[in-house]
Amino acid sequence: MKVLVTGAAGSIGRVVCLGLADRGHDVVGLDRLPQPSGEDGPWYTLDCADPDAVDAVFVEQSLDAVVHLAGHPGEANLPESLTSHVVTTGALLDAMVAHDVRRMVYASSNHAVGRTPRRDLVGVDARPRPDTFYGVSKVAAEALLSLYVDRYGIDAVACRIGSFLPEPETVRNLSTWLSHDDCVRMVEASLTAAAPGFAVLYGISANTRAWWDLEPGRALGYEPQDDAEAWADRIQPSPEDDWDAAHVGGPYATATFERPALDRS
Repeated sequence: MKVLVTGAAGSIGRVVCLGLADRGHDVVGLDRLPQPSGEDGPWYTLDCADPDAVDAVFVEQSLDAVVHLAGHPGEANLPESLTSHVVTTGALLDAMVAHDVRRMVYASSNHAVGRTPRRDLVGVDARPRPDTFYGVSKVAAEALLSLYVDRYGIDAVACRIGSFLPEPETVRNLSTWLSHDDCVRMVEASLTAAAPGFAVLYGISANTRAWWDLEPGRALGYEPQDDAEAWADRIQPSPEDDWDAAHVGGPYATATFERPALDRS
C-alpha cells in the first residue's frame, strides 16, 4: 500500500514509517518538522490543520491509506487540543473523500476512557470518559471518524494507544505498554483488515496485567507478541503506583492535569 503517515517525525511516527517500509509498503511522510536526518522517501513539511496544504499532498500522491499520528502529545487548553487532534483529522478526511482514499488508521488514546475506574477489563464498548482535554479531543476525533464512515463509506480504525515505550518503566506500564514491534503490527493490521467500517481497538502489547481488552484488535488481525511482564522484576515500586492505578488514565486522571478550558489574558 502507499500510505501517508502524519506525525512522521515523532517517536511513534519514525517507528511506524520504518516498520511499514520494512514490510513492503510505500511510505509518504508528513510533519511540521523537517525529515529526520538519514531517512529518505517522499516528505511534506506542513501543518495538518491547513486543509489546502493537506489537499495538495493528495493531489501529488496517489494514496491508498492514511495513518494519522500527528498531534500534540500532551495536555493543552481546549481550543489548542481540538485543533491539534480534531481539525487535523477533519482536514485529512476531507482530502480522503475528495481523492477517493478509503482507509484511515488513527492514533487515538487510552485517555479517551482515562477516567474509567480501574476495576475490570475495559472494552471498546465502555462509554467515553476522558481524563483531560487531550482525552476529550481524542473522543471527538473518534466521533468524526464515525461520521465519515457512515456518511462516505470509508474505513477507519481508531487505535487507543497505551504507553508507547522501548520498554516498560513503571508498574502502570506493566499493564499499558505498547512495544515498538507491536505498534507496527497494530498499524499494519488496521491498514489491511477487510472492511472494518468504523472500529476501535486498544493499542497495547499482550501484557499479562492488561487493563484493556485486546479481543477487538485480534478481530482485526492484530496479534501482539510482546508482554511487559518480561520486565517486571526490573521495575521498582513507587509511591505513585496507587494513584497511577486508580483510573486507567493514570496520572492524567489526577488533579495534576486539571486546568481551565480556555486561557484568559
